[in-house]
Amino acid sequence: MSITIALTDQDKSILRTAAYGAVSLLAAAGAPHKAVTHASIVLTSATGLVGHVLAAKSRDIHLQGKSVAELADRVLPSLTAAMGVLGERCPGEVDNFRDTVLVAVEAATGPGKGEPSPAVAVMARKIAAALDAA
Repeated sequence: MSITIALTDQDKSILRTAAYGAVSLLAAAGAPHKAVTHASIVLTSATGLVGHVLAAKSRDIHLQGKSVAELADRVLPSLTAAMGVLGERCPGEVDNFRDTVLVAVEAATGPGKGEPSPAVAVMARKIAAALDAA
């Protein structure tokens, strides 16, 4: 897809780190494995430019951290940065990225999954806030 040229390799890395990091944060906060799997499937099922970026085989997703706090320190700013990058370079994809991440969060925490634990619910709210902070 030629529109991916509008994004640098660093931009793509930010998007992948943000999206997959959001799912990792939910897992780290205690979301059940099956719910996290459903969230990951949402990311690999994305369409448009966002779908192409998230589906690309890459080794540029850096999600190190010895605690949930360290992981959040990396991922939450990446979510905000991803929204900014898309807003600047591909404004038509901003809603696609936001919706994709929020649907992934919903897949891990939503109806049919039982009530999410307080930690998972708080993390979902932090993810949404980071997306809206841009």
